Amino acid sequence: MMYNLPLRALLATALLAFSSLPATSQDAGTDHLRGQITGIETTAIALKASDGRSIRLQFSETTPVFTLSKASFASVDFGLYVGSVAVRLEMTSPIVRATPRETISWLYLGKELRIIDENLRGIAVGFKKWDLPQGSSMTHGWVDDLENRVVSIKYGPTQDEESDVLLGPEVPVTRMSLGQRSDLKAGAHAFIGASKGTDGKLNAVFVFVGKDGLVPSL
Repeated sequence: MMYNLPLRALLATALLAFSSLPATSQDAGTDHLRGQITGIETTAIALKASDGRSIRLQFSETTPVFTLSKASFASVDFGLYVGSVAVRLEMTSPIVRATPRETISWLYLGKELRIIDENLRGIAVGFKKWDLPQGSSMTHGWVDDLENRVVSIKYGPTQDEESDVLLGPEVPVTRMSLGQRSDLKAGAHAFIGASKGTDGKLNAVFVFVGKDGLVPSL
């Protein structure tokens, strides 16, 4: 089933939904659900959560879907828009910024990296706390510097508004794209943002779904 909304409207909805993503699953009454899709109905998704719960979420044609497919670190280049979940290390980055003054930054250990399609540039730009793993953060921005496997993700005009993320060879790299309802299939692995409606039912705010068996590492 394809979306009936115009692409521009769908992109706007997707940008708004993911850009307003809370820092943790406790913020703004939103939950982060991870698991495997067990069924798709006209207006609902059934999920077997990673903690063993069976969950049913309301779903509409305006609920944005993002797909994650396998990608390679070799594709990372200056100017690309990317996102990463990472944990700060107690060590400084090897990247030193010389202008307008020499500065150093903390180094973060990346847990995943998403290369984001150009039509989603600007989505969720910034730095915020994240819920998994404990003590982690999520950064979205553009690649401003690259030294071996350390990627500087810049999300603002000042030198303080960037995260230097070390991405080892074992770190999963994916391509994040705008998907559609037909990408949601029983057996696929998903990461879902959910909020409780006034009727007490859970509503899917957005859905990330892995393609070709990929498990989202968000």
